[in-house]
Amino acid sequence: MDTTSRTDSATAQLMEQILYEVKRVVVGQDRFLERVMVAILAQGHLLVEGVPGLAKTLTVKTLANTMRGQFKRIQFTPDLVPADLVGTRIYNQKTGEFSTSLGPVFANLLLADEINRAPAKVQSALLEVMQERQVTIAGETHRVPSPFLVMATQNPIETEGTYPLPEAQVDRFMMKVLVDYPSDEEEFVIVQRVTGPSVDVTPVATTEQLAALQRECREVYVDPSLVQYAVKLVSATRQPERHGLKDLARFITYGASPRATISLVEGGRAVAMLRGRGYALPEDLVDLVPDVLRHRVVLSYEALSEGLGSDAVIQKIMAKIPAPPKPLEHEKLVA
Repeated sequence: MDTTSRTDSATAQLMEQILYEVKRVVVGQDRFLERVMVAILAQGHLLVEGVPGLAKTLTVKTLANTMRGQFKRIQFTPDLVPADLVGTRIYNQKTGEFSTSLGPVFANLLLADEINRAPAKVQSALLEVMQERQVTIAGETHRVPSPFLVMATQNPIETEGTYPLPEAQVDRFMMKVLVDYPSDEEEFVIVQRVTGPSVDVTPVATTEQLAALQRECREVYVDPSLVQYAVKLVSATRQPERHGLKDLARFITYGASPRATISLVEGGRAVAMLRGRGYALPEDLVDLVPDVLRHRVVLSYEALSEGLGSDAVIQKIMAKIPAPPKPLEHEKLVA
């Protein structure tokens, strides 16, 4: 076995240990958990939509514990100000000097609960940190820890007292994931675990190991045909008529930005790595298309009046633009 094979084996084993520890606490939500892992490996951020009580906080907190990472949670409210997130300067009366107090954004895994309940100024402060991975307080720049993942949640039920995220800000999120209710069998196990003895999570990875996994993820091979496929999908959201989807043009006001194409390729790499491969396949990208595009496609009033959602529009685009043949199908990894 060569060095590359040993490295791939060690990587797969480490990620398997992380997932095993999380699954000891979290029941079900396999797809959601996979998306969180994809976001971490691809160094992206997640926007999660789901009703309360679906283990969104528990998943991220447990994941942070398995990685010896720092986890912080911010409950967004209408009276929140940017300093509550990023930090501020505090005057010390005894010494007569100012000291910097860093805010809760300085963590490895940050959960922004109900992000749409805070005003635009606070949302912008968080989204700036997500993009720049640094905060400037009184002219002094402070870098947030690495790795850094923001998972923001939205409650789809209540709309009173909320501030919808502007499209330009939503675009900063790599994926928007929809979390659904558990099945009856999963809910039975959830009740048993919550009402039974508590489970202690064992840390199995360090933040340094996680940073190494992120670097390794960037080395996963993506065939040019897959990049072209991602470009075509995103282009079809902007100019549907160019791709034989003329009837779809009236339903789309604005299409996805180049960030969507980048997120598809980077996400495809992460999915391939999670599945134990050093190269991406079409199905790796196909699985992520709805999550990457659903929050970036701005629908027209005509689409909304006809009850057409962004997922339905994306499915029509995917049906028209087929995935390329499997690259490297003739090549097999030699153990």
